[in-house]
Amino acid sequence: MMPKIDITSAPFAYEGLDRVIHEKARLGLLTSLMAHPKGLAFADLKQLCGLTDGNLSRHLQVLQEAGLVDVIKGYEGNRPHTTCRLTKTGRRRFLDYLAVLEQLVRDAAKAAGKDAGAPGRLGVQTA
Repeated sequence: MMPKIDITSAPFAYEGLDRVIHEKARLGLLTSLMAHPKGLAFADLKQLCGLTDGNLSRHLQVLQEAGLVDVIKGYEGNRPHTTCRLTKTGRRRFLDYLAVLEQLVRDAAKAAGKDAGAPGRLGVQTA
Protein backbone atom coordinates (compact mmCIF):
# COMPACT_ATOMS: atom_id res chain seq x y z
CA MET A 1 0.00 0.00 0.00
CA MET A 2 1.27 3.44 -0.92
CA PRO A 3 1.92 5.85 1.96
CA LYS A 4 -0.51 8.75 2.30
CA ILE A 5 0.81 11.89 0.65
CA ASP A 6 1.22 14.85 2.99
CA ILE A 7 -1.16 17.47 1.59
CA THR A 8 1.01 20.32 2.91
CA SER A 9 4.05 19.16 0.93
CA ALA A 10 2.04 18.05 -2.15
CA PRO A 11 -0.93 20.44 -2.40
CA PHE A 12 -1.54 19.59 -6.06
CA ALA A 13 -1.65 15.79 -5.66
CA TYR A 14 -5.49 15.82 -5.43
CA GLU A 15 -5.62 12.42 -3.74
CA GLY A 16 -9.42 12.63 -3.56
CA LEU A 17 -9.83 12.40 -7.34
CA ASP A 18 -11.28 8.90 -7.30
CA ARG A 19 -10.27 7.02 -10.48
CA VAL A 20 -13.53 5.06 -10.48
CA ILE A 21 -15.52 8.30 -10.62
CA HIS A 22 -13.07 10.37 -12.68
CA GLU A 23 -13.66 8.53 -15.98
CA LYS A 24 -15.74 10.77 -18.28
CA ALA A 25 -18.71 8.44 -18.85
CA ARG A 26 -18.93 7.47 -15.16
CA LEU A 27 -18.76 11.13 -14.15
CA GLY A 28 -21.77 11.77 -16.41
CA LEU A 29 -23.63 8.75 -15.04
CA LEU A 30 -23.10 9.79 -11.43
CA THR A 31 -24.12 13.38 -12.17
CA SER A 32 -27.32 12.13 -13.87
CA LEU A 33 -28.12 9.87 -10.93
CA MET A 34 -27.36 12.64 -8.42
CA ALA A 35 -29.99 14.77 -10.18
CA HIS A 36 -32.51 11.90 -9.96
CA PRO A 37 -32.37 10.48 -6.41
CA LYS A 38 -35.19 7.97 -7.06
CA GLY A 39 -33.15 6.49 -9.91
CA LEU A 40 -33.33 6.39 -13.67
CA ALA A 41 -34.28 3.73 -16.17
CA PHE A 42 -31.42 2.22 -18.18
CA ALA A 43 -32.80 3.74 -21.41
CA ASP A 44 -33.00 7.21 -19.84
CA LEU A 45 -29.41 7.00 -18.54
CA LYS A 46 -28.26 5.81 -21.95
CA GLN A 47 -29.89 8.80 -23.64
CA LEU A 48 -28.78 11.39 -21.04
CA CYS A 49 -25.15 10.27 -21.20
CA GLY A 50 -24.93 9.46 -24.92
CA LEU A 51 -23.73 5.89 -24.37
CA THR A 52 -24.36 2.62 -26.17
CA ASP A 53 -26.01 -0.29 -24.37
CA GLY A 54 -22.65 -2.05 -24.02
CA ASN A 55 -20.77 1.01 -22.76
CA LEU A 56 -23.48 1.85 -20.27
CA SER A 57 -23.62 -1.74 -18.99
CA ARG A 58 -19.87 -1.86 -18.49
CA HIS A 59 -19.66 1.48 -16.68
CA LEU A 60 -22.61 0.57 -14.48
CA GLN A 61 -20.88 -2.71 -13.63
CA VAL A 62 -17.75 -0.83 -12.50
CA LEU A 63 -19.82 1.59 -10.41
CA GLN A 64 -21.87 -1.26 -8.93
CA GLU A 65 -18.74 -3.26 -8.02
CA ALA A 66 -17.39 -0.14 -6.27
CA GLY A 67 -20.62 0.12 -4.25
CA LEU A 68 -21.58 3.47 -5.77
CA VAL A 69 -24.66 2.43 -7.74
CA ASP A 70 -27.52 -0.04 -7.30
CA VAL A 71 -28.81 -1.71 -10.47
CA ILE A 72 -32.32 -3.09 -9.99
CA LYS A 73 -33.59 -5.50 -12.64
CA GLY A 74 -37.25 -6.32 -12.90
CA TYR A 75 -40.22 -6.27 -15.24
CA GLU A 76 -42.84 -3.75 -16.24
CA GLY A 77 -45.58 -5.93 -17.62
CA ASN A 78 -43.77 -8.50 -19.74
CA ARG A 79 -40.86 -6.22 -20.59
CA PRO A 80 -37.54 -6.27 -18.73
CA HIS A 81 -36.87 -3.02 -16.88
CA THR A 82 -33.59 -1.91 -15.30
CA THR A 83 -33.42 0.99 -12.87
CA CYS A 84 -30.18 2.52 -11.58
CA ARG A 85 -29.67 4.75 -8.56
CA LEU A 86 -26.88 6.04 -6.34
CA THR A 87 -26.21 4.24 -3.08
CA LYS A 88 -25.70 6.28 0.10
CA THR A 89 -21.99 5.49 -0.20
CA GLY A 90 -22.05 6.55 -3.84
CA ARG A 91 -23.65 9.88 -3.01
CA ARG A 92 -21.12 10.57 -0.22
CA ARG A 93 -18.10 9.58 -2.36
CA PHE A 94 -19.36 11.65 -5.28
CA LEU A 95 -19.82 14.72 -3.05
CA ASP A 96 -16.31 14.18 -1.62
CA TYR A 97 -14.98 13.90 -5.17
CA LEU A 98 -16.74 17.14 -6.17
CA ALA A 99 -15.18 18.97 -3.21
CA VAL A 100 -11.70 17.96 -4.43
CA LEU A 101 -12.61 18.96 -7.99
CA GLU A 102 -13.80 22.36 -6.74
CA GLN A 103 -10.45 22.84 -4.97
CA LEU A 104 -8.64 21.91 -8.17
CA VAL A 105 -10.66 24.52 -10.11
CA ARG A 106 -9.93 27.18 -7.45
CA ASP A 107 -6.21 26.33 -7.53
CA ALA A 108 -6.10 26.43 -11.33
CA ALA A 109 -7.97 29.76 -11.45
CA LYS A 110 -5.62 31.23 -8.86
CA ALA A 111 -2.59 29.98 -10.79
CA ALA A 112 -4.01 31.51 -13.97
CA GLY A 113 -4.16 34.91 -12.23
CA LYS A 114 -7.91 35.39 -12.00
CA ASP A 115 -9.13 38.45 -10.09
CA ALA A 116 -9.56 37.61 -6.40
CA GLY A 117 -13.19 36.99 -5.52
CA ALA A 118 -14.49 37.27 -9.10
CA PRO A 119 -16.59 34.34 -10.34
CA GLY A 120 -14.59 32.17 -12.72
CA ARG A 121 -15.75 30.78 -16.03
CA LEU A 122 -17.27 27.85 -14.18
CA GLY A 123 -19.03 30.06 -11.65
CA VAL A 124 -16.54 29.11 -8.94
CA GLN A 125 -15.41 31.82 -6.57
CA THR A 126 -11.65 32.10 -6.67
CA ALA A 127 -9.67 32.67 -3.51
